[in-house]
Amino acid sequence: MSKRCRIYANQYNLLTKMPFPLPLFSLQPATLFFAPKAFVFLSRSSITMSVQSDAINPSSQNALQTSQNYPVPLSPPLPPISKHIELARAMSASSKSSLFSLSRDDVVFEDQWLIVVNKTQGVYCESVLESVPQLLCDSAESVAGTPANQLELHLANRLDRDTSGLMVITKSHKVATKLVKAFTDHKISKTYIARCIGSAPKWERITLKSGHGRSKFGAWRVYAASDVGRTLPGGSMVRDMETSFEVLSINGQGSLKEPSEFKKDEANTIVVQEKAVIDKDTKKDDILVRARPRSGRTHQIRLHCQYLGISIRGDVKYEGVYEWKGRTYDGHELHAESLSFEHPITGLPVMFQAPVPSWASQALQP
Repeated sequence: MSKRCRIYANQYNLLTKMPFPLPLFSLQPATLFFAPKAFVFLSRSSITMSVQSDAINPSSQNALQTSQNYPVPLSPPLPPISKHIELARAMSASSKSSLFSLSRDDVVFEDQWLIVVNKTQGVYCESVLESVPQLLCDSAESVAGTPANQLELHLANRLDRDTSGLMVITKSHKVATKLVKAFTDHKISKTYIARCIGSAPKWERITLKSGHGRSKFGAWRVYAASDVGRTLPGGSMVRDMETSFEVLSINGQGSLKEPSEFKKDEANTIVVQEKAVIDKDTKKDDILVRARPRSGRTHQIRLHCQYLGISIRGDVKYEGVYEWKGRTYDGHELHAESLSFEHPITGLPVMFQAPVPSWASQALQP
């Protein structure tokens, strides 16, 4: 009997000997559930089944989903190596974030309604937000008559821990509401730069349309486009996901075009319906791409890069290399490069662009 199973069994034995029910919060979730006017206890066999389902392997997950007519993910589960590496990165980021403070060099734009900053890799968004009041206090006594330490600061967009680049922080509830809605309604144009490792693409530009979701078993996954709208085991639904990609360089051969030149190739669009066939034994190339997400799903670019067989360097969660040519990586190499939208107050079109990180510049060197 496994350790977890023994714990559940001991809890069951203890509960059956109690003259009165214990409070709900003192029990493990797998031990009981609440019904009106009564606590209902599970049998020992039910407990064992619950423990076994926690340890279910990926192939069994897909079989279970198929048998219950749930959509089956088309991308693989998290690689075993990602577990301890991601934990180490999270601990490192927590330490780094606790000491983080914005400087004026991080500010890309600021007016009385919002501030746009260039986030550092390996820092949590919340730490960036928390450091804004001190930055404003150091530079001005008030903003539009409001003391800097009393502003209603909000994150208009979020970036993954290891993704660097542009973040927009609003200075009032009114502006936040308008800008968050613009992001939600996909009225904001975004571009990202990613350094990937994989077989050199045969395409120059491509658009990928698929489903996106996460079952109760784990990570975010790619689903078939035809699965959009279907319910997943955890109760959520598969949503649409679309990203356009453009190759900027392969093994140092290429150039960093301006984001305004980004074009969508309607003739080269893949509507995902089945698993990708990736030859993992082919020669690996160093590829720099620009991505324009036309939806805002969690880990969208990272998932679509994985599906295309060009996982982002350092992105161990989605099959990216942890070690490449004798070097290991502290995080994935993805950078939020540009943002274009109508200013929430003035209505004027604005475009912001962050300086490219060193790894992107190095990718352009033969």
